[in-house]
Amino acid sequence: MLVKPTVPELLKETHKNRYSLVIATAKRARQISKGSKPMTNEDDISPISLAADEIGEGKVTIYDESQWKEEQEKLQQNDETADEEDNNVE
Repeated sequence: MLVKPTVPELLKETHKNRYSLVIATAKRARQISKGSKPMTNEDDISPISLAADEIGEGKVTIYDESQWKEEQEKLQQNDETADEEDNNVE
């Protein structure tokens, strides 16, 4: 049972809808249960609670589809810029 942070608190923090919040929490909890190191200092054994804590602390970002595409384009541009800089070094 998820007690703290509460769903309304998480919705306020993330500015997303319940569906996005549930999906993001489940995905992150699955990563934790498969061995990913929690990014929170909270002492809880439940991967769901740890994932919710991470989201509440702002350590996990939830993107919608358009935001994700923008982030991917930025990363690609940064990679291309870094490659160009590497090529200019002699």
